[in-house]
Amino acid sequence: MSFAYHAFEAVHMMVSPARGLSDAMQLAFKNPANPLSYTPFGRTIAASCELFERSTRRYGKPAFGLAETTINGVKVAVEERIVWERPFCRLIHFDRKIEGRRKPQPKVLLVAPMSGHYATLLRGTVEAFLPGHEVYITDWVDARHVPLSAGRFDLDDYIDYVIAMLQMLGSDTHVMAVCQPSVPVLAAIARMEAENDPCAPRSMTLMGGPIDTRRSPTEVNKLAMDRGIDWFRNNCITTVPFPNQGFFRAVYPGFLQLSGFMAMNLDRHVTAHYDMFKHLIRGDGDSAEKHRDFYDEYMAVMDLTAEFYLQTVETVFVEHALPKGTMMHRDKPVDCTAIRRVALMTVEGEKDDISGVGQTQAAHDLCANIPADKRVHYLQMGVGHYGVFNGSRFRSEIAPRISDFMVSLDMDAAKIRRDASAVEARKALKIAS
Repeated sequence: MSFAYHAFEAVHMMVSPARGLSDAMQLAFKNPANPLSYTPFGRTIAASCELFERSTRRYGKPAFGLAETTINGVKVAVEERIVWERPFCRLIHFDRKIEGRRKPQPKVLLVAPMSGHYATLLRGTVEAFLPGHEVYITDWVDARHVPLSAGRFDLDDYIDYVIAMLQMLGSDTHVMAVCQPSVPVLAAIARMEAENDPCAPRSMTLMGGPIDTRRSPTEVNKLAMDRGIDWFRNNCITTVPFPNQGFFRAVYPGFLQLSGFMAMNLDRHVTAHYDMFKHLIRGDGDSAEKHRDFYDEYMAVMDLTAEFYLQTVETVFVEHALPKGTMMHRDKPVDCTAIRRVALMTVEGEKDDISGVGQTQAAHDLCANIPADKRVHYLQMGVGHYGVFNGSRFRSEIAPRISDFMVSLDMDAAKIRRDASAVEARKALKIAS
């Protein structure tokens, strides 16, 4: 596999002339001045050229594009600000330009998956929470853009990053982990609680995460168990070619991850592209644009460092270290029973074919010392993996429940502070008298 990345780059360069010719033909057959552009023949040629171009394109990192949100019926500008940064991650704050005095709202750290796609895959998640929350998101960096001089990045480093961000944001933070980060986020909080860290968050929400993949194992889980870690090391790891900044870094390349994603539902993707072809011929621009928007995001992938990918596969999918109680962070055990103060909510999708039903709920069994009134589990019927954090049912049914969970905890914390202040005031009055 050591030359797979180089071969991929070479093939991409070789098809560049064909891409150029295809682009020229598409422009010619979409030009209003060309009479053929109004005929079925002309639209078929233009549609074919567009599909070829999109199939051979290198998709760059998409933008969040969330320039505004609506709060109480009023449009409010939103500015993306980087508030924390390390070589492999930036923490982005979606700063809402609210005028006047702000009413306190839940502070949310949204931990995006580092599993091939960019954090912009959670654009809809961010958008749903912006009106009523202070939202921060982890923006993981494509490993091919990180020079070797920046050092390694593995699962332990991921946990360190999460802890550092939570320590910066403070104890009134609610952390949400979508899919893959459920394990490192739970591990980070377990370590913070074991160390009595005052910055441990107020709550954690784990969504469609592989806490215990022995429950309702999916095809993805079975593949990891059947192949073992050596197969992944020998068949999935390659090095970044020149002239990328991360030249010679060992990675699990994004194009391999994308191939896996596509293979899981190949018939669906083929049908979707054929449908777009028909939309373009019929002149159905709205339907074609929806296809473009989805695949612009779906096809944009990033490389993962080899050490992070292999350690994650081995720890989570092969050894099941977290549910077995054998997971370590550096040289210290990850003991979920140490978690006592942080509330827990888990969310699953009935039709999730990546993290099966029960895998995320397993966190409740591990976190046995969290009080019952600070634990919630929700199973959303009729949605798959991506429906857990995006789409109409997420916006109408899942997000409101998560928001209510956070708001109720903030209200409880505020009441405790008021009661404590009242007690201190009575003590002071008694001493003064």
